[in-house]
Amino acid sequence: MLNIEEIQKIIPHRPPMLLIDRIEELEAGIRAVGKKCVTMNEPFFVGHFPGKAVMPGVIILEALAQTGAVAILSLPENSGKIVYFGGMDKVKFRRQVVPGDVLRLEVEIVKNKGSFGVGNAVAYVDDEVAVQATLTFAIG
Repeated sequence: MLNIEEIQKIIPHRPPMLLIDRIEELEAGIRAVGKKCVTMNEPFFVGHFPGKAVMPGVIILEALAQTGAVAILSLPENSGKIVYFGGMDKVKFRRQVVPGDVLRLEVEIVKNKGSFGVGNAVAYVDDEVAVQATLTFAIG
């Protein structure tokens, strides 16, 4: 549904911190489904880990947060704003993510009141859960 240029019109992130390649489904303010194609060219693989490349869990959480940010910032009243992390709860790492994997990033906004909200986030490789978390955010 949204390519990289369209994503960059919604969220302020830019490479190397832009961690979603496309948005496949979007319901503004409600949910978004994104994709991240993980390649060996990612800058974090230089040190995480030499000889055994594993995508850092915090980077996967950031990719999920960016996907949720697309959902929230797609609302006309939030255009041009930034979404910040407020917290993470119930974080579970279920499998490693390695070069060649394609992450499907699903975020559903379950609470949005004023400048604060909560999203349920799950990252999949194929149909296997890699990471799940409840993300709290603030709109600035």
